Amino acid sequence: MKRTLFALYRLVMAALAIVAVIVQLHAVLARQGSFANFMSFFTIQSNVFGAAIFILSAAIALRHRTWAPLGMLRGAATMYLVITGLVTALLLSGLQETVQTTIPWVNTVVHQIFPIVIALDWLIDPPQHRITFRRALWWLVYPAAYLVYSLIRGPIAHWYPYPFLNPANGGYGKVALTSGGILAGSLILIVILTARTAIGKPRVR
Repeated sequence: MKRTLFALYRLVMAALAIVAVIVQLHAVLARQGSFANFMSFFTIQSNVFGAAIFILSAAIALRHRTWAPLGMLRGAATMYLVITGLVTALLLSGLQETVQTTIPWVNTVVHQIFPIVIALDWLIDPPQHRITFRRALWWLVYPAAYLVYSLIRGPIAHWYPYPFLNPANGGYGKVALTSGGILAGSLILIVILTARTAIGKPRVR
């Protein structure tokens, strides 16, 4: 029963996140916005990824099965969405127009509700296998790749997804400093997330 309830609420939250992204995308395209730019936001990518992982975990639970790699995927999705929520609150407050989440309820879902829900989901229902800090460092690969992608695409597209990634706002030194701060926060999140995994159970290899 517990597995079924978790599966159902994950499906509901995944649907809410997906609908929010689709509604905002429709609004962006309606005003002749760029699909490529919209999909280049970390917020959008992390919400889509988080929704996909919720759907996957729900499907596995409803079939009464387990899959060891799911813990790593859930951890990655959790870290990315928590980063999304924290960065929005600390660096992008009041800049909904800049980050293209101009519809209030959409902004609330993708920047607040879903990040909080996925964090609570991890705390309440951690993976069955222990995930070590060293193993969890793989979660940093995607944010690092996203940073490189944004800095390469920015001059080509003459557009950056976030002001703190734009070298025009203080130079590359400021970009590096802000990125370093986000990295430090990510490492702290990894410590917290891995500490919550089941101690004494088999480690993920």
